[in-house]
Amino acid sequence: MNFIMDGGPIFMVPLLTLMIVIIILFAKGLKNNTEKTHKLINSLALFSFVFGVLGFVIGMLGALDDISHANNIAPQVLAGGFKIGLLSPTFGMVIFLIGKLFTIILTSMKK
Repeated sequence: MNFIMDGGPIFMVPLLTLMIVIIILFAKGLKNNTEKTHKLINSLALFSFVFGVLGFVIGMLGALDDISHANNIAPQVLAGGFKIGLLSPTFGMVIFLIGKLFTIILTSMKK
């Protein structure tokens, strides 16, 4: 769970919350498999992906602003910053894939 604090709690905690909601909706969908549940899981999964990318863009805008004011930036610092910046979109993509997998499972189980 260290990656949640590394990726920035402002974006990573809501993404974790969205993942938990998607899992709960999937469990609910196993009992009552409706089209509404499918659409909700798909929408939340897509929102998670876009929200993660938004976290990256906002973080990189701030980082690029700081870099433009600095005189000498070590490549190791820059690479470390990009690594940290890519945590939220990666987590968003994982949530998106989980949501899509859940939708595929629910669709295949539908009568």
